[in-house]
Amino acid sequence: MALIDIRNATRCYGQLRAVDDITLQIDSGEFFTLLGPSGCGKSTLLRLIGGFEPPDQGSIFIDGKDMAGVAPEARPLHTVFQSYALFPHMTVAQNIAFPLRMSGVAADEISRRVEETLDEVRLPHMAARYPNELSGGQRQRVAIARALIDKPQLLLLDEPLAALDRKLREQMRVELIKLQKEVGITFVYVTHDQGEALALSHRIAVMNEGRIVQLDTPTAIYQFPNNRFVADFIGDCNLIDVEVIACADGTAQLSARGIGTIWMDWARALNRGQKGALALRPEQIQIDAVPIGATLTDNVESNSFRGTIRQLIFLGDVTHYHVALEAGALLEILLPNASAVAKQRFNNGDTVHVSWPRDAGRFLDV
Repeated sequence: MALIDIRNATRCYGQLRAVDDITLQIDSGEFFTLLGPSGCGKSTLLRLIGGFEPPDQGSIFIDGKDMAGVAPEARPLHTVFQSYALFPHMTVAQNIAFPLRMSGVAADEISRRVEETLDEVRLPHMAARYPNELSGGQRQRVAIARALIDKPQLLLLDEPLAALDRKLREQMRVELIKLQKEVGITFVYVTHDQGEALALSHRIAVMNEGRIVQLDTPTAIYQFPNNRFVADFIGDCNLIDVEVIACADGTAQLSARGIGTIWMDWARALNRGQKGALALRPEQIQIDAVPIGATLTDNVESNSFRGTIRQLIFLGDVTHYHVALEAGALLEILLPNASAVAKQRFNNGDTVHVSWPRDAGRFLDV
């Protein structure tokens, strides 16, 4: 049985359906992420689970119990917010102990569990410090420790890393993965950061306009987006408008303005004249140098086309290229700087061949 069972939940603000008829199950011990742009309904759905707002329609069950009318403090969960919400006049130990003190737990038991929880979040020597003496990452870990101290079944995290700088966010991602594995508590995590969701989650629900538009593992969502919104929102993606010329024996022949004919291995039957989009990730495309004085020809059946580098952005581990094809299309291409090809150091204005295999990309319906 799922730990969280959401059935046809809807939440409206006037005419806006912030959460629109969502049905969702989240398993015990899962690191589950609600991902989407600002205003998509992800934080509203988290508040419904936490009991901070009631659904206008539908039901929410936690561990088989209907949460209708159950206050947040009576639910088997805690919430960690972006703001940390630590008491500035209390030490780290006092902040963490607060839920146990409110529950009337004995002092010696509180001391033991605070020490144990500080070890879990890797802050064993910070007990006597105050929040203003801690870094952002340390304050976030204290907030998480306070939420974990009484061993809830469920931890809700609403954009908990958004206020941290990039390097600290990356460090905290690793800490969260380790912590969730160690404590075994179900995490429901809200973020608009695609990289964060891909790195942390067992499953991701991608949301848009109050609905879940795709629910799957990080790998499946990245490699097999089921619509243009997901393909465009999750990572970088070339979305190429195409029309089917022919499809037989597992191979589709597509026509793309600004490129020409594209060949694609595709198991699903497509109809001649059918329109859609080819979602092609930048890292699926290869760039090859053209020797000086060479005669250039396109090799259409292997998806190899001539182009000119219009822009390049060096990002340290990778370089992001914009290549204008001879027929007019502009493609984004990502090459790791450790690769042999990348060491050729392409420059703006260089003439190149770009290519991708037939099994790269995904056909998306209009």
